[in-house]
Order: sequence, then structure tokens, then C-alpha cells
Amino acid sequence: MNEQTRLTPQAELTLETPWWRGAAIYQVYPRSFRDANGDGIGDLAGVTQGLDYIAALGVDAIWLSPFFTSPMKDFGYDVADYCDVDPIFGTLADFDTLIAAAHARGLKVIIDQVYAHTSDAHAWFTESRQSRDNPRADWYVWADPKPDGSPPSNWQSVFGGPAWTWDARRGQYYMHNFLSSQPQLNCHLPAVQDALLDVARFWLERGVDGFRIDALNFSMHDPQLRDNPPAPDDGKPRTRPFDYQQRLYNQSHPGIVQLIERIRALTDSYDAIFTLAEVGGASALSEMHQFTQGPARLNSAYGFDFLYADRLTPALVTKALHDWPAGPGMGWPSWAFENHDAPRALSRWCAPEHRDAFARLKAMLLVSLRGNVIVYQGEELGQVQVEIPFEQLQDPEAIANWPLTLSRDGARTPLPWAAQDEHGGFTTSQPWLPLGEDNLARAIDRQERDAASLLHLTRELLGLRRNNPALRLGDCRADAVSDQVLVLHRMVGSQSTVSVFNLASQPADWPAGLSAAGTVLAAVNGAEPGHLPPFGALLIEETN
Repeated sequence: MNEQTRLTPQAELTLETPWWRGAAIYQVYPRSFRDANGDGIGDLAGVTQGLDYIAALGVDAIWLSPFFTSPMKDFGYDVADYCDVDPIFGTLADFDTLIAAAHARGLKVIIDQVYAHTSDAHAWFTESRQSRDNPRADWYVWADPKPDGSPPSNWQSVFGGPAWTWDARRGQYYMHNFLSSQPQLNCHLPAVQDALLDVARFWLERGVDGFRIDALNFSMHDPQLRDNPPAPDDGKPRTRPFDYQQRLYNQSHPGIVQLIERIRALTDSYDAIFTLAEVGGASALSEMHQFTQGPARLNSAYGFDFLYADRLTPALVTKALHDWPAGPGMGWPSWAFENHDAPRALSRWCAPEHRDAFARLKAMLLVSLRGNVIVYQGEELGQVQVEIPFEQLQDPEAIANWPLTLSRDGARTPLPWAAQDEHGGFTTSQPWLPLGEDNLARAIDRQERDAASLLHLTRELLGLRRNNPALRLGDCRADAVSDQVLVLHRMVGSQSTVSVFNLASQPADWPAGLSAAGTVLAAVNGAEPGHLPPFGALLIEETN
């Protein structure tokens, strides 16, 4: 890294912006990161053991997927106690140790918050279902049946089947957008909002630096329980009843904004806390803009532009970036190519014989985007989707919709630390999911020894982004030059960069009118100024 970049006047801008703006974040899926106690399941102590590895990547923060007390029917997104650690992951003391160790290494810690629903094993729901007049009777979404005994509305759950389950004790149905064991919280109720803010406060007091708020647009429903209209056939496969409806009334209620503003008011009372909304669905873009508009709402939103795309194209990238222009009142985007819910990108975006080259291009593209960038554990190694046989599936969605839904388990397999170890150095016993032979061959120890590995390239690129104000904070102009060539211009103050990508397996012409002058900061797959071989990409600091 050249020292001149660090000393430019533009670098001073980094001192005037929050730590999270332009940050690189590493998503840790604790079940699969590292197992410290040898039971086959990753844990918080294992995360702590791996912090040196994460810090060496050059990221600014880690995002921990749920580790709270849970029956694990949806692997922690069914919370039974918001303010404790599930025993399979350790204890609150283990969490405190992790926080201290992360902060000592200059890493911020972001944790998931699941406000739309709890587990049916949560004490709140246990009390709520006992009667219609107990103190928490209306903390969840309960409704009488229709005169014929059928559910109150036609709403469908994400995981298949009606979004309503009968409860004989109350003689009512309760709502659930996901599993029947994930009853919907009534977030319209101020007392429920107060309780959730108390949860946030609990973790803020323990030193967390931010929250990713799961399924935020599912957190409020239409109190009139109006039926959703049918969705027009768009030609895409429909694997669930959920796909047959326009989800107008089971989610996305306007009152969510008021809850968001309460969350932001709380986090603003602590120092430099980062708030990130997860928002999916047909109206995701407008909702993400709404949820991040102005200084009283969330800092950023986490969209699905890339997570389920079956191809990476210049048009896809330019549209995603154009949808988040810089301007007064506009929110700040966060991007991910992979996560725990989506198939691995290399398995979606390229043929097996092109994976190594495409992984290098993909890494350079991620660090070139305007916004925060999120690296999912194993992405820095080039992990691919593992084919999990039906009898080994853990994912409830995949089991329910087999074989039409690609299993989320295939993206949740354990991180391979050692190529020659029977269990990849992840554990000393049978891992909860198989690692996959392709991924074992990409183990950390093997890539550490190879200076040309994707792991070393990822470190180089993340370091470049961290120390280059144009890449981290600059405005962006994205141009789809052709169906295979993409150009990104980043600029802040008097500093500017240009990134050029050939997203295809054939050579491409250098974009007409684009200067090849400047300092090459990084290049992959044989790319040079004026020359774009298959999957070639280069990043140039322009001469002004």
C-alpha cells in the first residue's frame, strides 16, 4: 500500500465520518466458524480463537449471526431468550470475552436482532397463549377463526403453508410469517416495542457496536387482516404458496417507521452505533429507502440484489448502484454477494472451470462498490455450495420444499481451517454439516502458504479499500459499457479511481474513450490498461 494514499488531504475525510461508513464487515455464522469444545458445532469461544484470522483480513467489524437461547428449529432465528447465550454456543461470559478480544484487535461487533417474531418457547409466548386476558395476551398476533373455522386471512408463510396456526387453549389462531414455531410479535403494541428496546439496551450495555435487524419489514402486519391479492405470473418457478401472493398486508405496515425511529433514538444515545436493516420482497427498494431516510432512521439497509441473482452482469451492478445515489436524506447501502441464506455465489455465477478466475474478479468488484461491503465467512477462500443429501439436511425450508428449494445448508457448511485434517480443523468430532471436498481443498492453512491464493488477494484488496478514501467513501458512477464490461468511477475531493471489469469468459475490448493512464493499484487474471482478458479486472488511480 502506498503511503501517499494515506497522507492525501482526502484521507482526512475518514476522520470526519462514522466508522461504519464504507466499512468492510465479516459475517460470522457461529455454528460453522470454529468449534472450541469439540461437540461438532461452532461456538463463541471458537469465534474468539479465530479473531486474529479475521483481523488479518483487514475488515472493520464482524457481524455475528444469532447465538441466543433457542430451540434451534430455525437455527437461532427462533429466539427463546433475547438476553442470554444458548448453551451450544457458550455463556454470556464467553460473549463478554469475545467483545473484549474483538475490540482489542480494532474490530467492531455487530449482532443480529430478531424483532418480528420469537420462538414459541419464549416466556412471552408461553404466557400469551394461556388466556385472552393475561398481561401479555396481546403481545402476539391472535385472531378468531372465520365462521367456517378457517384461518382469519389467506396469508401464507415463507416456509410453506398458511401463516396461521390454531391454538386450542385460546380458541384462536396465532400468526407466523415463518415456521409455526415462530409466532409473530405484535409490534404495533407500545409495550412490545418497549420490551424490544430493553433487549437492544441490554446488548448495548455489553459493548456491541451495532445491530443487523432481521426481517424488519415483517415486523408489523395489517390489523384489519385483509387478504393478500394473487400475484401475477411472472414466469418464475413458484415453489411455495407464499409465492402466489402479493404480500401487501402480512408485512410492510407503515407503522414500522415509528419503531425504527425509536430504535435509532436509543442507539444514538450510545456512541457510534451502526444499524442495518434486512429488507426483502417485491417492495424492498422503496422500503429500504424509507427505513434509512434522514438522520432519525437507520444507518443502512441490506438488500438482496446480488444474493439470489443467477448471473452477475454489468446491468445488475449498475442498477443496484444507481438505486442508491448520493444526496441529501438518502440512506447508505450495504452489499453482500453471499450470506447464510443464499447459495454460494461461485456456484451461481460461473462454471466450475472458471471459479478460480471468477473469484478473483468478484473480490475486486466487491471492494469497488459504494457502500458497506459484507464478506460471508469462507467467501475469502472461494467456498462453493455443498450438495447436502436429503438425509443430512438441517434446514427446515429445504426439508419442507425438497427438492425444489436449494438448501441453505449448502452455504452454511463449516469453515475449513486445515486441509489435511479429517474434519478440516473445524472440530475434533463429527461436524454438524459436512464440509465438502471442494471446500476442504480451499482450506485456510493451504491458502496461507500460497502467496497467489484468493485469501491473500482478499487481504490485499480489503487493505486497499480501507486506505483509499475514494474507494471507501467516494461517490460512484457505474456504466454498463456492454453485456460483459462494467466500469466504476469512484471519486472524493480531488482523488478518483476507475475499476474496469470483464465479467465474461471471452476477451473484451477496452471501453472506447476510457483513458488507460494512471497508477494501477490492483489487477487480476492478466488484465492490463487497454487489455481485458477473460474475467480480467483492474483498479486504476486516475491522474488529475
